[in-house]
Amino acid sequence: MTKKVLVTGAAGFIGSQLTAHLQRLGHQVAGCDLVSLEGVGPNAADPMLTRLRKARLAEFSTLLGIPYFQFDIGAENAFSQVLSQWQPDTVVHLAAQAGVRHSMRAPLDFVTPNLVGFARVLDACHQHQTPRLLYASSSSVYGLRSQIPFVETDRTDQPQSFYAATKQANEAMAFAYHAQYGMGSIGMRFFTVYGPWGRTDMAPFLFAQSMRRRQPIQLFGQGKLLRDFTYVADIVEAIGKLVSVQGDLAAAEIVNMGHQRPVEVNTFVEILAKHLKVEPIVEFAPMQAADVALTCASEDRLLGMIGSWRETPLALGLGEFIEWLQAWDPLDS
Repeated sequence: MTKKVLVTGAAGFIGSQLTAHLQRLGHQVAGCDLVSLEGVGPNAADPMLTRLRKARLAEFSTLLGIPYFQFDIGAENAFSQVLSQWQPDTVVHLAAQAGVRHSMRAPLDFVTPNLVGFARVLDACHQHQTPRLLYASSSSVYGLRSQIPFVETDRTDQPQSFYAATKQANEAMAFAYHAQYGMGSIGMRFFTVYGPWGRTDMAPFLFAQSMRRRQPIQLFGQGKLLRDFTYVADIVEAIGKLVSVQGDLAAAEIVNMGHQRPVEVNTFVEILAKHLKVEPIVEFAPMQAADVALTCASEDRLLGMIGSWRETPLALGLGEFIEWLQAWDPLDS
């Protein structure tokens, strides 16, 4: 069944690829973000990020002709006005300030987009009686734990970063709107998403660029931290299946989006170096305060919702990421 979908955060890593994917599935799609079509937005001083955002938007707005709305999700009535204009039956809310380490440096950067912005999305969906809301949460809500896999019913009341606290708050807000108004939703806890068009502040991009330039990379926790790396195309496919599920959402659901395949960061670096054909220069450092030692998703609930989803092996996914990066950003010889 064709859906009419509005994707927030459409200039972002996952949002840009999801917007194009949903249209290819036959849905009627629009995207929105704070970023201009020229890629100018928050952190505009980073020319690489600006260029990346512009290219992401061009992939679906220019090439596919998908409508795009530029506005601040935290501004009063801005999201509500777009809902009135587009009238979607499904909202996929991915817009947010991301980054555990960024939240250590500047926690107040997260208040407007992650808390005020999410509240405005929730309330606008309630006021306009939008039938379906899917929104991005994070594996970081699980905090410090050693028992694996992480299950959606685990306690999440001890976040280790302010970013995690905002995502925990989003889930609580969604539960409250269900309790008060019967509004259904699905909070998607993403587990270390990587791949082409990826975020410039995340390890895959940072490590690859440094290694390509024969510069050292810094591994926290002696590189022994374990992460449940999830390829972006896997995530996009799974969200597409959640969007396509028939019927209204009866509860404020939470679902993990990871493959239950944690890999040591040292191993991740070895695979990355092999694809780049370089010997990495590694500097080890102690574990940072906001970091967690392990992430590992139970995918049982997700499988119960969508039946199956693709699982891209890490070596293959990193190979595709490197192929994209070298083509998109060829280094001077």
